[in-house]
Amino acid sequence: MNPRLLRRPAAVALPLSAALALTVVMGTAEAEPARHGSAARVVTTSTLPDIPLAAFSNRLLPGTVADDRDVDLGGIGSDLYPAERRGEYWTVTDRGPNGQISVGKDKRRTFPVPGFDPAIAKIRTVGDRIQVLKAIPLTTASGAPVTGLPNQPGRDEAPYDYNASTPLPYNPNGLDTEGLVRDRDGSFWLVDEYGPSLVHVSAKGRVLARHVPKGLGLTGADYPVVESLPSIFLKRKINRGFEGLALLPDGDLVMALQSPLLNPDKAAGEDSRTTRLLRFSTRENRVTAEYAYRFDPVGVVEPGQTKTAELKISSVVALGGDRLLVQERTDKGSRAYEVRLRRGADILGTAWDSTASPTLEQLDDEAAAGAPVLAKRLIVDFNRVEGVPGKIEGIALEGSSTLVLLNDNDFGMTDGPAAFDANGRLVDSEVETTLVRVRLPRPVR
Repeated sequence: MNPRLLRRPAAVALPLSAALALTVVMGTAEAEPARHGSAARVVTTSTLPDIPLAAFSNRLLPGTVADDRDVDLGGIGSDLYPAERRGEYWTVTDRGPNGQISVGKDKRRTFPVPGFDPAIAKIRTVGDRIQVLKAIPLTTASGAPVTGLPNQPGRDEAPYDYNASTPLPYNPNGLDTEGLVRDRDGSFWLVDEYGPSLVHVSAKGRVLARHVPKGLGLTGADYPVVESLPSIFLKRKINRGFEGLALLPDGDLVMALQSPLLNPDKAAGEDSRTTRLLRFSTRENRVTAEYAYRFDPVGVVEPGQTKTAELKISSVVALGGDRLLVQERTDKGSRAYEVRLRRGADILGTAWDSTASPTLEQLDDEAAAGAPVLAKRLIVDFNRVEGVPGKIEGIALEGSSTLVLLNDNDFGMTDGPAAFDANGRLVDSEVETTLVRVRLPRPVR
Protein backbone atom coordinates (compact mmCIF):
# COMPACT_ATOMS: atom_id res chain seq x y z
CA MET A 1 0.00 0.00 0.00
CA ASN A 2 1.22 3.50 -0.77
CA PRO A 3 2.46 4.91 2.58
CA ARG A 4 1.22 8.35 1.50
CA LEU A 5 -2.35 7.13 1.76
CA LEU A 6 -1.75 6.06 5.32
CA ARG A 7 -0.10 9.35 6.21
CA ARG A 8 -2.63 11.80 4.79
CA PRO A 9 -5.88 10.18 3.65
CA ALA A 10 -8.00 13.31 4.04
CA ALA A 11 -5.79 15.46 1.82
CA VAL A 12 -5.69 12.84 -0.92
CA ALA A 13 -9.38 12.06 -0.89
CA LEU A 14 -10.67 15.63 -1.03
CA PRO A 15 -10.58 17.99 -4.03
CA LEU A 16 -8.13 20.86 -3.75
CA SER A 17 -10.80 23.39 -2.76
CA ALA A 18 -11.53 21.28 0.31
CA ALA A 19 -7.91 20.36 0.89
CA LEU A 20 -7.00 24.00 1.18
CA ALA A 21 -9.29 24.30 4.17
CA LEU A 22 -7.85 21.31 6.03
CA THR A 23 -6.59 21.86 9.54
CA VAL A 24 -3.35 20.48 10.87
CA VAL A 25 -3.12 20.62 14.63
CA MET A 26 0.56 21.16 15.29
CA GLY A 27 2.56 23.47 17.52
CA THR A 28 0.88 25.85 19.89
CA ALA A 29 -1.49 28.70 19.17
CA GLU A 30 -0.35 30.80 22.10
CA ALA A 31 3.14 30.79 23.57
CA GLU A 32 3.87 31.41 27.23
CA PRO A 33 4.49 35.12 27.89
CA ALA A 34 7.99 36.30 28.64
CA ARG A 35 8.58 36.47 32.38
CA HIS A 36 9.41 40.16 32.49
CA GLY A 37 7.97 41.24 29.14
CA SER A 38 11.40 42.57 28.09
CA ALA A 39 12.31 40.05 25.41
CA ALA A 40 10.94 39.14 21.98
CA ARG A 41 8.59 36.16 22.12
CA VAL A 42 6.51 33.98 19.82
CA VAL A 43 2.80 34.65 20.34
CA THR A 44 1.22 32.42 17.65
CA THR A 45 2.31 29.42 15.58
CA SER A 46 0.49 28.00 12.53
CA THR A 47 1.37 25.30 10.00
CA LEU A 48 0.35 24.47 6.43
CA PRO A 49 -1.72 21.28 5.96
CA ASP A 50 -0.70 18.58 3.49
CA ILE A 51 -1.84 19.58 -0.01
CA PRO A 52 -0.68 17.24 -2.80
CA LEU A 53 1.45 19.21 -5.24
CA ALA A 54 -0.17 17.71 -8.35
CA ALA A 55 -3.65 18.74 -7.19
CA PHE A 56 -2.44 22.26 -6.40
CA SER A 57 -0.58 22.69 -9.70
CA ASN A 58 -3.15 21.10 -12.00
CA ARG A 59 -5.94 23.21 -10.57
CA LEU A 60 -4.00 26.32 -11.62
CA LEU A 61 -2.61 25.00 -14.91
CA PRO A 62 -4.26 21.70 -15.91
CA GLY A 63 -1.92 18.92 -16.98
CA THR A 64 1.33 20.50 -15.83
CA VAL A 65 2.17 17.86 -13.19
CA ALA A 66 1.59 14.22 -14.09
CA ASP A 67 3.32 12.80 -11.01
CA ASP A 68 4.22 14.78 -7.89
CA ARG A 69 6.17 11.84 -6.39
CA ASP A 70 4.22 12.33 -3.15
CA VAL A 71 5.52 15.87 -2.72
CA ASP A 72 3.17 18.30 -0.96
CA LEU A 73 2.81 22.01 -1.54
CA GLY A 74 5.68 23.76 0.21
CA GLY A 75 8.33 26.35 -0.39
CA ILE A 76 5.75 29.14 -0.08
CA GLY A 77 7.92 30.81 2.55
CA SER A 78 10.24 32.38 -0.01
CA ASP A 79 8.76 35.73 1.00
CA LEU A 80 5.86 37.29 2.85
CA TYR A 81 4.08 40.57 2.11
CA PRO A 82 0.99 42.05 3.82
CA ALA A 83 -2.23 41.72 1.81
CA GLU A 84 -5.17 44.10 1.90
CA ARG A 85 -6.76 42.65 5.04
CA ARG A 86 -4.95 42.45 8.35
CA GLY A 87 -3.75 38.93 9.01
CA GLU A 88 -3.61 38.01 5.31
CA TYR A 89 -0.36 37.80 3.35
CA TRP A 90 0.96 37.33 -0.15
CA THR A 91 3.64 34.66 -0.45
CA VAL A 92 5.58 33.10 -3.30
CA THR A 93 7.08 29.70 -3.95
CA ASP A 94 10.59 29.27 -5.22
CA ARG A 95 11.39 27.22 -8.34
CA GLY A 96 9.84 24.09 -6.83
CA PRO A 97 11.13 20.84 -5.35
CA ASN A 98 14.84 20.51 -6.06
CA GLY A 99 17.90 18.91 -4.52
CA GLN A 100 21.46 17.84 -5.15
CA ILE A 101 22.93 14.39 -5.71
CA SER A 102 26.65 13.72 -6.08
CA VAL A 103 27.56 11.65 -9.13
CA GLY A 104 31.30 11.09 -9.15
CA LYS A 105 32.86 14.52 -8.68
CA ASP A 106 29.76 16.33 -9.91
CA LYS A 107 26.88 17.68 -7.83
CA ARG A 108 23.79 17.41 -9.99
CA ARG A 109 20.75 19.64 -9.46
CA THR A 110 17.58 17.55 -9.44
CA PHE A 111 14.00 18.60 -10.30
CA PRO A 112 11.72 15.72 -9.29
CA VAL A 113 8.58 17.59 -10.42
CA PRO A 114 9.84 19.48 -13.50
CA GLY A 115 6.34 20.52 -14.54
CA PHE A 116 5.85 22.55 -11.37
CA ASP A 117 5.24 26.22 -12.04
CA PRO A 118 6.17 28.88 -9.42
CA ALA A 119 3.09 30.53 -7.94
CA ILE A 120 2.02 33.48 -5.83
CA ALA A 121 -0.31 32.52 -2.98
CA LYS A 122 -2.47 34.53 -0.61
CA ILE A 123 -2.66 33.00 2.86
CA ARG A 124 -4.13 33.66 6.27
CA THR A 125 -3.88 31.92 9.59
CA VAL A 126 -6.89 30.32 11.24
CA GLY A 127 -5.88 29.25 14.72
CA ASP A 128 -2.95 26.90 14.37
CA ARG A 129 -3.26 26.31 10.63
CA ILE A 130 -2.31 28.21 7.49
CA GLN A 131 -5.09 28.51 4.93
CA VAL A 132 -4.41 29.15 1.24
CA LEU A 133 -7.03 31.62 0.00
CA LYS A 134 -5.87 32.13 -3.56
CA ALA A 135 -3.06 31.06 -5.87
CA ILE A 136 -1.76 32.70 -9.06
CA PRO A 137 0.55 30.78 -11.44
CA LEU A 138 3.39 32.65 -13.16
CA THR A 139 3.02 32.57 -16.94
CA THR A 140 4.71 33.89 -20.05
CA ALA A 141 3.29 36.43 -22.50
CA SER A 142 1.46 33.62 -24.35
CA GLY A 143 0.09 32.15 -21.12
CA ALA A 144 2.47 29.17 -20.83
CA PRO A 145 3.96 28.25 -17.44
CA VAL A 146 7.36 29.83 -16.85
CA THR A 147 8.49 26.69 -14.89
CA GLY A 148 11.32 26.72 -12.37
CA LEU A 149 13.92 25.20 -14.67
CA PRO A 150 17.36 26.84 -15.19
CA ASN A 151 17.82 29.22 -18.12
CA GLN A 152 21.23 28.91 -19.73
CA PRO A 153 23.84 26.16 -20.23
CA GLY A 154 27.22 27.20 -18.90
CA ARG A 155 25.76 29.75 -16.48
CA ASP A 156 23.12 27.83 -14.54
CA GLU A 157 23.25 24.36 -13.05
CA ALA A 158 22.27 21.60 -15.47
CA PRO A 159 18.83 20.18 -14.54
CA TYR A 160 18.25 16.44 -13.94
CA ASP A 161 15.34 14.24 -12.96
CA TYR A 162 14.67 13.08 -9.37
CA ASN A 163 17.54 10.58 -9.17
CA ALA A 164 20.04 12.61 -11.23
CA SER A 165 20.13 10.02 -14.02
CA THR A 166 18.33 11.80 -16.87
CA PRO A 167 19.10 15.35 -18.07
CA LEU A 168 16.19 17.76 -18.38
CA PRO A 169 15.95 20.66 -20.86
CA TYR A 170 16.87 24.21 -19.92
CA ASN A 171 14.11 26.82 -20.16
CA PRO A 172 14.89 30.51 -20.83
CA ASN A 173 11.53 31.38 -19.24
CA GLY A 174 12.35 29.62 -15.97
CA LEU A 175 12.32 31.61 -12.73
CA ASP A 176 13.69 30.84 -9.29
CA THR A 177 11.42 33.31 -7.54
CA GLU A 178 12.21 34.58 -4.05
CA GLY A 179 11.27 38.10 -2.85
CA LEU A 180 7.81 39.54 -3.52
CA VAL A 181 5.89 42.81 -3.08
CA ARG A 182 2.51 43.96 -4.38
CA ASP A 183 2.37 47.36 -6.06
CA ARG A 184 -0.42 49.90 -5.67
CA ASP A 185 -1.89 48.96 -9.08
CA GLY A 186 -2.30 45.31 -8.06
CA SER A 187 0.69 44.03 -10.02
CA PHE A 188 3.55 42.19 -8.34
CA TRP A 189 7.30 42.60 -8.34
CA LEU A 190 9.46 39.54 -7.73
CA VAL A 191 13.17 38.84 -7.59
CA ASP A 192 14.81 35.79 -9.08
CA GLU A 193 18.08 33.96 -8.41
CA TYR A 194 18.91 32.81 -11.94
CA GLY A 195 19.55 36.15 -13.67
CA PRO A 196 19.65 37.47 -11.05
CA SER A 197 16.61 39.46 -12.07
CA LEU A 198 13.76 41.72 -11.06
CA VAL A 199 10.45 40.54 -12.53
CA HIS A 200 7.29 42.60 -13.02
CA VAL A 201 4.15 40.45 -13.06
CA SER A 202 0.53 41.38 -13.72
CA ALA A 203 -2.19 40.84 -11.14
CA LYS A 204 -3.02 37.62 -13.00
CA GLY A 205 0.56 36.34 -12.93
CA ARG A 206 1.69 37.14 -16.45
CA VAL A 207 5.32 38.29 -16.74
CA LEU A 208 5.34 41.86 -18.05
CA ALA A 209 9.12 42.38 -17.98
CA ARG A 210 12.23 40.74 -16.58
CA HIS A 211 15.10 43.09 -15.69
CA VAL A 212 18.50 41.39 -15.82
CA PRO A 213 22.18 42.45 -15.64
CA LYS A 214 23.69 44.08 -18.69
CA GLY A 215 25.48 41.49 -20.81
CA LEU A 216 23.45 38.46 -19.67
CA GLY A 217 22.39 37.68 -23.24
CA LEU A 218 19.29 35.68 -22.35
CA THR A 219 17.48 34.72 -25.56
CA GLY A 220 14.37 32.72 -26.34
CA ALA A 221 12.21 33.98 -23.47
CA ASP A 222 8.50 34.40 -24.11
CA TYR A 223 8.33 37.79 -22.37
CA PRO A 224 10.33 41.04 -22.56
CA VAL A 225 13.87 40.80 -21.16
CA VAL A 226 15.48 44.15 -20.31
CA GLU A 227 19.20 44.46 -19.54
CA SER A 228 18.87 47.28 -17.01
CA LEU A 229 20.84 46.07 -13.96
CA PRO A 230 24.58 46.62 -13.35
CA SER A 231 26.75 44.09 -15.17
CA ILE A 232 28.71 43.34 -11.98
CA PHE A 233 25.73 41.21 -10.87
CA LEU A 234 26.61 38.68 -13.56
CA LYS A 235 29.15 37.49 -10.98
CA ARG A 236 26.48 36.22 -8.61
CA LYS A 237 27.13 32.87 -6.96
CA ILE A 238 25.02 30.02 -8.37
CA ASN A 239 21.80 29.66 -6.38
CA ARG A 240 22.58 32.89 -4.50
CA GLY A 241 21.05 35.61 -6.65
CA PHE A 242 18.47 38.18 -5.52
CA GLU A 243 16.53 36.95 -2.50
CA GLY A 244 14.99 39.89 -0.62
CA LEU A 245 12.73 42.65 -1.98
CA ALA A 246 11.18 45.70 -0.30
CA LEU A 247 8.76 48.38 -1.54
CA LEU A 248 9.64 51.81 -0.17
CA PRO A 249 6.97 54.45 0.57
CA ASP A 250 8.02 56.47 -2.48
CA GLY A 251 7.40 53.49 -4.78
CA ASP A 252 11.05 52.52 -5.25
CA LEU A 253 12.15 48.91 -4.82
CA VAL A 254 15.17 47.62 -2.92
CA MET A 255 16.48 44.18 -3.86
CA ALA A 256 19.04 42.30 -1.82
CA LEU A 257 21.69 39.96 -3.19
CA GLN A 258 21.59 36.82 -1.07
CA SER A 259 25.37 36.36 -0.80
CA PRO A 260 28.52 38.22 -1.83
CA LEU A 261 29.42 38.31 -5.52
CA LEU A 262 32.23 36.07 -6.77
CA ASN A 263 34.21 39.22 -7.43
CA PRO A 264 36.78 38.93 -8.84
CA ASP A 265 36.71 35.15 -8.27
CA LYS A 266 35.16 32.32 -6.28
CA ALA A 267 37.70 32.47 -3.47
CA ALA A 268 36.97 36.14 -2.80
CA GLY A 269 33.23 35.58 -2.83
CA GLU A 270 33.32 32.59 -0.49
CA ASP A 271 35.40 34.47 2.08
CA SER A 272 33.61 37.83 1.82
CA ARG A 273 31.15 39.25 4.34
CA THR A 274 29.98 42.07 2.02
CA THR A 275 26.93 41.77 -0.20
CA ARG A 276 24.95 44.38 -2.13
CA LEU A 277 21.53 46.07 -2.29
CA LEU A 278 20.08 47.75 -5.38
CA ARG A 279 17.50 50.54 -5.48
CA PHE A 280 15.22 50.53 -8.53
CA SER A 281 12.80 53.23 -9.67
CA THR A 282 9.56 51.68 -10.92
CA ARG A 283 8.65 55.00 -12.55
CA GLU A 284 11.87 55.23 -14.54
CA ASN A 285 12.51 51.47 -14.88
CA ARG A 286 16.14 51.84 -13.89
CA VAL A 287 18.55 51.32 -11.02
CA THR A 288 19.13 54.54 -9.12
CA ALA A 289 21.47 53.45 -6.29
CA GLU A 290 23.62 50.59 -5.04
CA TYR A 291 24.72 49.92 -1.47
CA ALA A 292 27.29 47.75 0.27
CA TYR A 293 25.96 45.69 3.17
CA ARG A 294 28.32 44.03 5.66
CA PHE A 295 27.35 40.81 7.43
CA ASP A 296 28.29 40.15 11.03
CA PRO A 297 30.78 37.29 11.51
CA VAL A 298 29.07 33.98 10.79
CA GLY A 299 29.63 32.79 14.37
CA VAL A 300 27.52 35.71 15.57
CA VAL A 301 24.64 34.96 13.20
CA GLU A 302 24.81 31.24 14.02
CA PRO A 303 26.82 30.45 17.15
CA GLY A 304 29.28 27.66 16.43
CA GLN A 305 29.22 28.08 12.64
CA THR A 306 32.62 28.79 11.04
CA LYS A 307 31.89 28.85 7.28
CA THR A 308 31.51 32.47 6.15
CA ALA A 309 29.92 31.25 2.90
CA GLU A 310 26.83 30.21 4.90
CA LEU A 311 25.83 33.87 5.40
CA LYS A 312 22.77 35.02 3.45
CA ILE A 313 20.17 37.77 3.24
CA SER A 314 16.71 36.32 2.68
CA SER A 315 14.35 39.14 3.57
CA VAL A 316 14.25 42.94 3.53
CA VAL A 317 11.26 44.91 4.84
CA ALA A 318 10.48 48.61 4.41
CA LEU A 319 10.06 50.33 7.80
CA GLY A 320 9.22 53.80 6.54
CA GLY A 321 11.22 56.61 4.97
CA ASP A 322 14.68 55.34 4.04
CA ARG A 323 14.72 52.63 6.73
CA LEU A 324 14.90 48.89 6.09
CA LEU A 325 14.79 45.76 8.19
CA VAL A 326 17.44 43.38 6.87
CA GLN A 327 17.60 39.72 7.87
CA GLU A 328 20.98 38.01 8.09
CA ARG A 329 20.80 34.24 8.33
CA THR A 330 22.28 30.81 7.87
CA ASP A 331 20.04 27.75 7.61
CA LYS A 332 20.08 27.47 11.41
CA GLY A 333 20.52 31.01 12.69
CA SER A 334 18.90 34.39 12.02
CA ARG A 335 19.09 38.02 13.16
CA ALA A 336 17.34 41.20 11.97
CA TYR A 337 18.90 44.66 11.69
CA GLU A 338 17.77 48.17 10.84
CA VAL A 339 19.64 50.14 8.18
CA ARG A 340 19.17 53.56 6.57
CA LEU A 341 19.76 54.07 2.86
CA ARG A 342 21.99 57.13 3.10
CA ARG A 343 22.73 59.02 -0.10
CA GLY A 344 26.42 59.17 0.80
CA ALA A 345 26.57 55.35 0.85
CA ASP A 346 25.60 55.00 -2.83
CA ILE A 347 28.33 53.12 -4.78
CA LEU A 348 26.54 52.94 -8.14
CA GLY A 349 28.94 53.78 -10.96
CA THR A 350 31.96 54.03 -8.64
CA ALA A 351 35.09 51.90 -8.57
CA TRP A 352 33.31 49.62 -6.06
CA ASP A 353 30.75 48.82 -8.76
CA SER A 354 33.39 47.05 -10.84
CA THR A 355 35.96 44.26 -10.93
CA ALA A 356 38.85 46.68 -10.32
CA SER A 357 41.24 45.36 -7.67
CA PRO A 358 40.78 45.38 -4.77
CA THR A 359 37.09 44.68 -5.18
CA LEU A 360 34.48 45.40 -2.54
CA GLU A 361 34.31 41.68 -1.81
CA GLN A 362 38.07 41.48 -1.17
CA LEU A 363 38.14 44.14 1.53
CA ASP A 364 38.55 43.15 5.18
CA ASP A 365 37.92 46.71 6.32
CA GLU A 366 35.79 48.82 3.97
CA ALA A 367 36.15 51.95 6.07
CA ALA A 368 39.94 51.86 5.86
CA ALA A 369 39.71 51.56 2.09
CA GLY A 370 37.20 54.40 1.81
CA ALA A 371 34.31 52.18 0.73
CA PRO A 372 30.98 53.18 2.31
CA VAL A 373 29.04 50.44 4.08
CA LEU A 374 25.53 50.85 5.46
CA ALA A 375 25.44 51.38 9.22
CA LYS A 376 23.14 48.94 10.99
CA ARG A 377 21.47 48.36 14.35
CA LEU A 378 20.39 45.00 15.77
CA ILE A 379 16.60 44.72 16.21
CA VAL A 380 16.23 41.08 17.26
CA ASP A 381 18.31 37.93 17.52
CA PHE A 382 15.93 35.13 16.54
CA ASN A 383 18.36 32.58 17.95
CA ARG A 384 17.23 33.76 21.39
CA VAL A 385 13.50 33.52 20.64
CA GLU A 386 12.07 30.12 21.52
CA GLY A 387 9.74 28.67 18.91
CA VAL A 388 11.19 30.31 15.78
CA PRO A 389 11.71 27.67 13.04
CA GLY A 390 14.86 27.34 10.96
CA LYS A 391 15.41 28.71 7.47
CA ILE A 392 13.22 31.79 7.79
CA GLU A 393 12.94 33.47 4.37
CA GLY A 394 9.75 35.53 4.65
CA ILE A 395 9.32 38.41 7.12
CA ALA A 396 6.54 40.99 7.34
CA LEU A 397 5.80 43.73 9.86
CA GLU A 398 2.36 43.65 11.49
CA GLY A 399 1.51 46.86 13.31
CA SER A 400 4.53 48.51 14.87
CA SER A 401 6.02 45.77 17.03
CA THR A 402 5.11 42.33 15.65
CA LEU A 403 7.20 40.49 13.07
CA VAL A 404 5.54 37.71 11.09
CA LEU A 405 7.97 34.98 10.02
CA LEU A 406 7.52 32.21 7.45
CA ASN A 407 10.04 29.46 6.77
CA ASP A 408 10.99 27.67 3.56
CA ASN A 409 10.50 23.93 4.15
CA ASP A 410 12.03 22.96 0.77
CA PHE A 411 8.86 21.01 -0.11
CA GLY A 412 9.85 18.41 2.48
CA MET A 413 12.94 17.46 0.43
CA THR A 414 16.45 16.70 1.54
CA ASP A 415 19.62 16.50 -0.54
CA GLY A 416 21.18 13.22 -1.61
CA PRO A 417 19.91 9.93 -3.07
CA ALA A 418 17.89 9.13 0.09
CA ALA A 419 15.39 11.92 -0.70
CA PHE A 420 13.28 9.36 -2.62
CA ASP A 421 12.65 5.68 -1.98
CA ALA A 422 13.20 2.79 -4.39
CA ASN A 423 9.83 3.54 -6.03
CA GLY A 424 10.66 7.20 -6.60
CA ARG A 425 8.37 8.45 -3.82
CA LEU A 426 9.41 11.25 -1.49
CA VAL A 427 10.87 10.39 1.89
CA ASP A 428 9.44 13.44 3.62
CA SER A 429 11.75 15.45 5.88
CA GLU A 430 8.71 16.22 8.10
CA VAL A 431 9.74 19.89 8.16
CA GLU A 432 6.49 21.86 8.06
CA THR A 433 5.76 25.24 6.50
CA THR A 434 5.35 27.28 9.68
CA LEU A 435 4.25 30.87 10.29
CA VAL A 436 5.01 32.47 13.64
CA ARG A 437 4.29 35.92 15.01
CA VAL A 438 7.03 37.41 17.17
CA ARG A 439 6.16 40.26 19.54
CA LEU A 440 9.07 42.67 19.94
CA PRO A 441 9.72 44.50 23.22
CA ARG A 442 9.83 47.85 21.39
CA PRO A 443 8.18 49.26 18.23
CA VAL A 444 10.26 49.40 15.06
CA ARG A 445 8.15 52.04 13.32
